Amino acid sequence: MAEEFNTEGMLDIYLFENQQLLEQLQEIVLEQKDAECFDEDSINEIFRTMHTIKGSSGIMMFDNITAVSHKLEDIFYYLRESHPDNVPHVELVEHVLDVEDFISVELEKIQAGDMPDGDSSGIIAKLDKFLKKIKKGTAKGGKESSSENVHEEPKQFYIAPVATNASHFYKIYMHFYAGTEMANIHAYKTVYALKEIAEDLLYYPEDIISDESSSEVILQDGFRMLLQAQCTEEEIRNIINVGYDVEKVEIFECKAEEFLQGFDFGDHSVQIDLESSVEEIETTVQAADIKESEEEKKPEKAKIAPGDFVIKSREPGKQKKLAKDKAKTEKASFISVNVKKMDQLMDLIGELVISESVVLQNPDLKVPGLNLTNFNKAAAQLSKISTDLQNVIMSMRMVPLTNTFQKMNRIVFDVSRKLGKEVEFQMVGEQTEVDKNIIEHISDPLMHIVRNSVDHGIESREERIESGKSEKGRVTLSAKTEAGKVWISVEDDGKGLNRDKILAKAKAQGLLDESRTEESYTDKEVYQFITLPGFSTNEEVTEYSGRGVGMDVVIQNIQSIGGTLDIDSSPGVGSIMSLKIPLTLAIINGIVMETGTSSFVMETGVIKQFVSVKEDMMIHEPNGDEYVMIRGECFPVIRLGEWYGLKDYQKSIENGIMMILEVEEKKICLFVDKLIGEQEIVVKPIPSYIKKVKGLSGCTQLGDGSIALILDPGGMVD
Repeated sequence: MAEEFNTEGMLDIYLFENQQLLEQLQEIVLEQKDAECFDEDSINEIFRTMHTIKGSSGIMMFDNITAVSHKLEDIFYYLRESHPDNVPHVELVEHVLDVEDFISVELEKIQAGDMPDGDSSGIIAKLDKFLKKIKKGTAKGGKESSSENVHEEPKQFYIAPVATNASHFYKIYMHFYAGTEMANIHAYKTVYALKEIAEDLLYYPEDIISDESSSEVILQDGFRMLLQAQCTEEEIRNIINVGYDVEKVEIFECKAEEFLQGFDFGDHSVQIDLESSVEEIETTVQAADIKESEEEKKPEKAKIAPGDFVIKSREPGKQKKLAKDKAKTEKASFISVNVKKMDQLMDLIGELVISESVVLQNPDLKVPGLNLTNFNKAAAQLSKISTDLQNVIMSMRMVPLTNTFQKMNRIVFDVSRKLGKEVEFQMVGEQTEVDKNIIEHISDPLMHIVRNSVDHGIESREERIESGKSEKGRVTLSAKTEAGKVWISVEDDGKGLNRDKILAKAKAQGLLDESRTEESYTDKEVYQFITLPGFSTNEEVTEYSGRGVGMDVVIQNIQSIGGTLDIDSSPGVGSIMSLKIPLTLAIINGIVMETGTSSFVMETGVIKQFVSVKEDMMIHEPNGDEYVMIRGECFPVIRLGEWYGLKDYQKSIENGIMMILEVEEKKICLFVDKLIGEQEIVVKPIPSYIKKVKGLSGCTQLGDGSIALILDPGGMVD
């Protein structure tokens, strides 16, 4: 073919589609990892997935991905055709996951702008060895496949038509879902896949690569191909079939004479109502034949050729419509949007919220005697629209935790295999939706926690049997939303945390308060020691633990997004580690306050009460610590002015306001000069050139244009 590739946009859709396919592949494999073998549907699905990845990678000339996917396709082709017995299932699962890992790494390289230069020879050799092994066992139960799935790269794309007695001729019609992006590229992938079996292959539209507008033609009229090949219809359907982008595939075998007549692209589609009488149908067909004969001045055809019309099944109470007509009227339900554009839109809405505050809090509106009735009505309408806009864009950014949970499933599988433990993984509430930026921050913490549950928590098979437990351990990953927060917990039925061992390690490292006895520490206080840097109770260093790193990184990442970690454990029963994180990072409700000449913001959710206190309620310790007694309960006090060394702040406890904050079931009182009010806060990160300050998580712009610092209660409590 003389067409030149127009690769603009092809790489993006290649990456998007193959990442989706790999996620689906991993989900299928992990769902059936504990079964005796893959079921027939899964084998077919994995075969189609690898065939698709092979074809699209071949188009993009990523040879190593093409080779690996083709080799795995060979294995599942053999499984599908020969149905061998005694296939080592776990080994096959590991091979599929190895291929998935390899392709994922290569796709990450491509996304970063690098070449996919990974060496695929090692994986291919292992797959070859596995295929030979299962073929040797064919005589024991399976039947030998009649044909091999051999990949022979043609010397040129278009193959000269040389028909033999074994040749068959087909008309192929493909209909894509309305709204499918870059349908011309999808069509080209089909052509590329068929070239392996084609003796002759023609298609319309012809310029699907060089002409992007051909995508619209394909969506409206479908993609048509004429194929000459020595194969059956079933073999063609194994290569092209209905999928997430293809709504319908019609294959009609025809005679060589009809094949040589080429395509009939006139608007002669005939709508036929199957509920009409036979006489009406015959009249309709004959009328179409006569009209065609008159227009082309050719002898009248006896019959309309197969595929000249498409009958769409009637839906209850609706008139029949051609698939072609449906494509014209049906609108796209979903579109894919670049995440960067979503982030940009979120930033613009943040600026809109700030601008709204500037307008509504403008000092010019505070002039005495102004009648602001109409202004206030308009302002209320503006605020409503602004709030609705925020809710819509936030809902667009919300994505389910399914993919993140599936990654944890993979981690449990890998770690348990390497440690020789049998572990069952359960997921609850994986459809819970979280802001995409939040998911990026919690993936690493979850990975560490899940690894620890399998490594530290779950006992060996012998230990579990000895303690009267089932041989197989269980790790449960669950998620739920509550009060504007997302709760994600990792629970295991292992041996639990050893309080005495943790206390002994903490004492050896000088972490205990000399003024307190070991018995005075609550269990939760003791368990929090494992989150400190360099703390580990493992006596042996393994691939996954024992170096004293991991949990401190978990805490840092969680606190960076305003989240908390709660640890609970029962000896011999198991442990539960719960993350409490915000639904979104972009816009929060906050209380604006002043101390000295500086403005601060505190998230509304952590503030439990506002209290005015008297001096006689205060307790002053010799070392400078202060406490306040409120309704018989004692709270430690932090004076915000002293905490940050501010000037001109309110020193009299009776002239300021005390806020009771609750974080991780710990309560403190924060003393500030005065409260300004509640408003929506657009969270902005503190610039990287400013040194990180304890107790601050970000900054924002207020309605008067001034900058306010966002307080991090977690940093103050610690």
